[in-house]
Amino acid sequence: MKFSQLALYIKQIETTRSRLEITRLLAELFGRLSAAEIEQVVYLLQGRVAPQYVKLDFGMAEKSVVKTIAATLRLEPRLFHDQYRRLGDLGEAVQYFKERSMSLEANDRSVGAVFLALKQLAQIEGDGAQKYKQAQLAQLVQELDPLSCRYLVRIPLGVLRLGFSDMTVLDAFSWMLTGDKSLRPPIEKVYHVRPDLGLLGKELKENGRAILGKIGPRLFTPIIMMRAERLSSGKEIIEQIGRCAIEPKYDGFRLQIHYHRSSATVKIFSRNLEEVSYMFPDIMAAARQQIKADEAIIEGEAVGFDPVRQTMRPFQETVQRKRKYDVSAKAKEVPLRFFVFELLYVNGVSYLEREFSLRRKQLETVLGRTKNQVICLTDQHIETQPAAIEGRFERAIGAGLEGILAKKLDGVYQPGARGWNWIKFKRSYSAKINDTIDCLVMGYDLGKGKRTGFGIGAFLVGVYDEKRDRYLTVAKIGTGLTDDEWHQLKRRTQNVKRQDCPANYLVDKSMDCDVWLQPAIVVEIRADEITRSPVHTAELALRFPRLERFRTDKSPTDITTVGELKEMAVKAASVQTE
Repeated sequence: MKFSQLALYIKQIETTRSRLEITRLLAELFGRLSAAEIEQVVYLLQGRVAPQYVKLDFGMAEKSVVKTIAATLRLEPRLFHDQYRRLGDLGEAVQYFKERSMSLEANDRSVGAVFLALKQLAQIEGDGAQKYKQAQLAQLVQELDPLSCRYLVRIPLGVLRLGFSDMTVLDAFSWMLTGDKSLRPPIEKVYHVRPDLGLLGKELKENGRAILGKIGPRLFTPIIMMRAERLSSGKEIIEQIGRCAIEPKYDGFRLQIHYHRSSATVKIFSRNLEEVSYMFPDIMAAARQQIKADEAIIEGEAVGFDPVRQTMRPFQETVQRKRKYDVSAKAKEVPLRFFVFELLYVNGVSYLEREFSLRRKQLETVLGRTKNQVICLTDQHIETQPAAIEGRFERAIGAGLEGILAKKLDGVYQPGARGWNWIKFKRSYSAKINDTIDCLVMGYDLGKGKRTGFGIGAFLVGVYDEKRDRYLTVAKIGTGLTDDEWHQLKRRTQNVKRQDCPANYLVDKSMDCDVWLQPAIVVEIRADEITRSPVHTAELALRFPRLERFRTDKSPTDITTVGELKEMAVKAASVQTE
């Protein structure tokens, strides 16, 4: 396929509000692509040239891209900047001037050729890298047609902004094969184990549904982490899963370690599939020393630890380890303990479908019963009585932990799913909810008065509707942030702005924003109550919401769901009436 043909599809997707129509367009596009092309196009639609978990960034700032474009189109920089500012979109500005350029002739390159050029651009390193990157981008801008350039220049800046999620792509894969969404569940199950949309599209194109159920874990490809249900008493937990394992619930970084002995390779992935190995040199070194297997994938929580007092540090101190610079110095200042609670794969064998008691037993073999080392097995106690579970919870809270996790002894590990295999124990909800809610920042209003300096007066947040793959609003927040937090929020929005409301946002007109954002920024919100709302599309609203912290470890689809929020509201209401 020619890149100009792909650009026409992108234009249709960009201007379509219906998620169903976007799914149909994607399926039609995928149907016209070869297996090699579908892998490349899926990455490009994500604004990437590799899976999300592969650290391959374009390394070009907006200033560099703008300079390259102005020079390529032989424009006075001020003239280009003025038009860019007027249109509010770099891609549209490039298209505008390209359409009026008589000296540049389009060369209709293939999708594969453009993909390869962009991948080479991203791989350029060393002295003079920026010069070569600019030259590579200039060549593409010079050769491609105006509409193609509109979308091309957005890719290195990560601002393609097409308004659909990975789940829509999975629907489109099903539609490509069957003409409907019937294969979405088994395709999604494969995706949760091997979250590489490009590779998945290629496999489905080549082999169809025959691959479903046959793709298992692969070393150095992160598995999407399992999530837990919530209950508020030991009695409810025993009624739900019976005799169970009780483990502490830590407040730190949830990480997945992939280890290969013969190459001494260790890779560490975060909850949102980002490779963060460079942040944790102490854990990498410990993994090489402590893991007793040729290959293994283990999961746990990294928590700041005070070696003198032998106590865990609060999250506010642990989070200091999330940094790009001065990593070694901070590792000495805030040492970590990595508490391991899951084994997913060992020596070529997947443990995802094995019951938890067997996973735990094998984990003890892989790690040994380690104590007072960087990598430790999570403490575990088997309980059968509600009172004993309540006691475990109280002791965990007293030790400064988040609480406890109850695990079904014969439960499997379900990547990416919530289920009754894991249950978070949360204190009984009262009229004033004690739990926090993870929300997506969907857009914001411009500031007035003092807020003019922040550039944000209030921001709109929402929760996730898993069934419809949409985000529904629950609050507009204009107070409760420090000056630093307002400035942080503004910085985080810079590369995710868009001119219109994304197609997968459901927003009442009364909640319209001055600036819309693509799904990217996750925040943890604390509120006093959950109330019914006629204007918020979740039909519920957070009363007196305030920012607790930014959740850079969570992706937009990992946030609180509409169903969870409704359950919290019901529990709060039931406590009020008791």
